[in-house]
This record gives sequence, C-alpha cells and structure tokens, in this order.
Amino acid sequence: MADREDPRAGETTGTGQGGSETDIERQAEQAGTRVEGDEVQQLGTVFWVTVAIAAVFCLWGVFALDSFSTVLSGIVGWITSSLGWVYMLITTFFLVFVIYLAFSRYGKIKLGQPDDEPEFGYFAWFAMLFQAGMGIGLVFWGVAEPVWHYGDPPLGLAQPGTPGAANLALQTAFFHWTLHPWAMYATIGVAIAYFSYRRGVSNLQISVVFRPLIGDRVDGPLGKTIDVIAILATLFGVAVSLGLGTLQIAAGLDSVFGVPSTVALMLIIIAVTAMAYMLSASTPLDKGINFLSQASMYLAILLLVYFIVVGPTLLQLNSFTQEIGVYMANLVPQSLRLSAFDPKEAEWLGSWTIFFWATWIAWGPYVGAFIARISKGRTIREFIVGVMIGPSLFSMIWFSVFGTAGIQLDNQTNGKFSETLYNDGAAVALFQFLENFPLALLTSILMLFLIFIFFVAGADAGCVVLGSMSAGGVLNPKTSIKLTWGVIMAVIAAVLLVVGGGGTDALDGLTNGAILAATPFGILMVPMCYGLLKTLQSDSREEERKEMEEIMTSRPAPPGSPPRPATGGPSAQQMTAEDPLERGRHRTSE
Repeated sequence: MADREDPRAGETTGTGQGGSETDIERQAEQAGTRVEGDEVQQLGTVFWVTVAIAAVFCLWGVFALDSFSTVLSGIVGWITSSLGWVYMLITTFFLVFVIYLAFSRYGKIKLGQPDDEPEFGYFAWFAMLFQAGMGIGLVFWGVAEPVWHYGDPPLGLAQPGTPGAANLALQTAFFHWTLHPWAMYATIGVAIAYFSYRRGVSNLQISVVFRPLIGDRVDGPLGKTIDVIAILATLFGVAVSLGLGTLQIAAGLDSVFGVPSTVALMLIIIAVTAMAYMLSASTPLDKGINFLSQASMYLAILLLVYFIVVGPTLLQLNSFTQEIGVYMANLVPQSLRLSAFDPKEAEWLGSWTIFFWATWIAWGPYVGAFIARISKGRTIREFIVGVMIGPSLFSMIWFSVFGTAGIQLDNQTNGKFSETLYNDGAAVALFQFLENFPLALLTSILMLFLIFIFFVAGADAGCVVLGSMSAGGVLNPKTSIKLTWGVIMAVIAAVLLVVGGGGTDALDGLTNGAILAATPFGILMVPMCYGLLKTLQSDSREEERKEMEEIMTSRPAPPGSPPRPATGGPSAQQMTAEDPLERGRHRTSE
C-alpha cells in the first residue's frame, strides 16, 4: 500500500500498526520519552508526574487516613450534590451523540484504512469489551443492587418488599449499568480509535482527541496535563478494582472454605493476582487478555444458564421481558431526573446515580482507550452498536437472573437476606446467596474462579492502557513498562488495604480521588465530541472532493478534445524536459 500523509505533522508515515520509525520517534519526543530500536522507553514528564501525584495520595492515606477519607469524601459529596445537573446533562448528551454518530452518514466510516480488517472476532471482541467495562463490578453488584433497592426503594417510589419495589429495583439496576455508562465509554473509544487508525496517528493517549480544539498545544504542557489526569483516573480506578476484588475473593474463601478474612490473606491474594496479571501482560494481546476474556465469558454464560435452570425460571424470564420495557419507557425522564424540590430524593440521587455517573467517567479513559485498542478495522456504526448493545443486553440478562433470584430469596427469608447485605456487604451476601441453591460448593468455587479471571483480565488491560498512555501512546508498549504499572497498582491496593485494616475506608478514599481527577475530564468530553464531529465533517468533505476528482479524471473525454494528463503521470517539469518545443519556449521565457 502507498504511504499516506500524516495529518498531524504533514510528514509521510508508513501504514504499519505502530507507524514508521520517524512517527514513533516523534510521538516519543512529544511525550518526553526516548526510543531504543522499535520501542519507546518511558523516561518523561507524564510518567514521573503521575507517579509523584499517586505517591502523594497514597502517603496521605497511610499517614492521615481520617483526613484522607474526610477531605476527599467531602469534595466528592459536593460534586455529586452541586454538579448533579452537569452529570445528568452530559451523560445524556453522550448517549444522544453516539446514537447520532452510529446512524448518521459517518457511521459507515471505518476505524482504520480501507483494507484494515478487525483483529478479533465478534465473540472475542465482545468478551474483552465486557471484562474491561463491567466484569468484576457486575459480579459484585449483580445480586446486591436489586436486593438493596428492593428493601430500600429509590426515591420513595414504592413500599419496601412489594412487587412495585421489585420492578423499581431491577429498572434502577438496568439504568445504572447499561446504555449510559457504555455511551460514555463509546464516546471516548470512538474518538481515540478514529484519530489513531483512520488518521494514522497510532496514538492511544487521551490528549490526541483534543488536537482539533487546541492544535499543537496538545504536544505541550496542556496536552501532558490532560494525559496525567487520564492516567491518574485510570490508575486509581484499576487499583480500587484490585482492592475490591481482593475483598470479594477473601470473603468467598472465608464463606466457602472457612479461611479467616485477614489482612495477611488479602496481601497473599494481591500477590498471587499480581503475578497472574503481570504474566498475562507479558504475552501478546491476542493470547493473554483475549484468552482470559473468552474463558471468563464462557464461565459467566455457564453460571447464567445454571441459575436460570435451578432458579425461579419463569419469574426470571418474565422480569427480563417486563423490565426492558419499563426501562425503555422511563429512559428519558429517568436520565434527567434530579428531584429539584425534594432534598431527600436529591440526596439519594447523589449517593447512587450521580456517584455511578462520576465513577463511569473516572473509568472512561481506561475503558475507552482499551476498547479503541481492540477495535481497529470496524466501522463507527459497528463499533458503537457493538459497544452499546452487546454489554448492555448481557448486563440486563445478568441482573434479571441473579437479581430476580435474590429478590425471591429475600421474600423467602422474610428480609433476612437483605439484612445480611446491609450489615455485611455485597461480597458476603453473594456467597450467602449461592448457599441457597443446589451444588452450592461447586457454584461458589466457580464464582470465585470467575471473579479471579475478571480480576486478572481487568488488571492486565489496565497495564496495557497505562503503559500505552505513559509511553507516548504507542499501541504495543514494552513489557517492562506494563509490568512497572502492574507493580504500582498492586502496591497501591496493598498499602491502602493494610492502612484500612482490611476494610474499604482507604479504597473509598481512592475511589473519590479517581472521581475528583476525572471530573474536569468529564466536562472536557463535551468539546471533545465537537472536535471529533468537526474532524469527521472536514475529512468527509476532503474524501468527497477526492472522489469527484477521480470521477472527473476517469470520465472519457469528448471526441476531438485534447487528452487529459493521467493522475499520477509526469509532472510539468518532466513534460518540459521531454518536449523540445517546450524546452525552447522555456529558454526564451528565461
């Protein structure tokens, strides 16, 4: 294939996945890195600033946990209470924006060059999408959130323990885990993928999508600041997932095998998991994460089918069908509901919906960059529909199966199951739920294994994204860089679990830190959408102009008219040199 023009620098770059050697060196220079051979060695500003800020946060949590938790929770509390209207508007905007992109004339544009084909098949692609975007969180909350809302209905819209509360509980879980979060991920992912693969930038840094808005300042302090914010949000988010996954595995080992859930056990779990995800990170993407993601999906589907068979099957199928309709019917009013005149309802929204939206935006750079990395060769329409519909539908099925069974169990135990949830937490409640079904030991072991695989695959994806974003945006960062981030994530999670005495106080503080870091990024995503749309319009006009030129050039000339020079034929200087008459005229004019 012929070389193509790089729109960022007016240089010619090869069409390989990582760009030409010159392109890689330029990316490395912009990110404060140096090149050895074909790979980038991270030594620059973005990496060290990010590590320094993360170290400050961790040291704050170690030496002043009360202050750490109080200050950050206070700031995030202000964000969720005072900026709730901002989150409601921008998340709804992202949903409308990606739907428009998918079904507009831009939907047919390929995220890559015309001859690029997808690197992964549909099932593998979907499996990696799901494990990066939801995975362990869905296992953690699949039973817990519907049961929680069943016993304590949102916004006072139903009486606890009633059929109305059950409908509201599942509808709320659908709302928090389906279209809205995936619209946020798709917005970031499609922007990164378009600039990386269609425009030939080959760069997974978040700052690259702001080039249409701020131009070459992307390569300076402003662009580095955007990347630092994105990396911090990703680092804190993945570290929190690491900590929460550790708590969940520890609770499972305690429940299933009677192993006491101590800080020492949690450190062992982190060490074993870290070795597993760093081993996976040291293998190519199509072998490590791809294998783990597909294995986790097969196991998740197996557990789903089993609990449909042994659970309240008809009730599960009825609730799935009904709640999809209820969810869609209430999507618009629920998307913009703020309970402006009811402080109690507004407080609930801040604690649940707004907090979820802020958390999804905090996870956005990580998930968006990862799904961009695995989506080369797909059209914008295929990308958005796949990212939005596949994981959302699977989440609805998961909540309908496990949430409905959990609600029925709460009815059968006269509310004792929900009391366990409120008192002991979601991790303990999950394994108590499993004890009430046949083959409890086997399903508990399988659920532990599923959590572990989601855990490892998600952390592996975090290593890939952090390595890429901190190494000039290269698509395939060096193994040593990925392992460095893997160690940092494990150390952060371990330190905060130790400081919190095996509880969630320090991890909650880090979650708040991720939300704090991502809040300005969430607001910046709106002009980012404008920049992407502006670029799509400009590129489409340019492609249409070239197509018209090709049509005009290839159209047969009218009889008797002088022949047109062929596209790509000899230049004017060459024609002058070959034609004696033209050479004579040229000399005369001189």
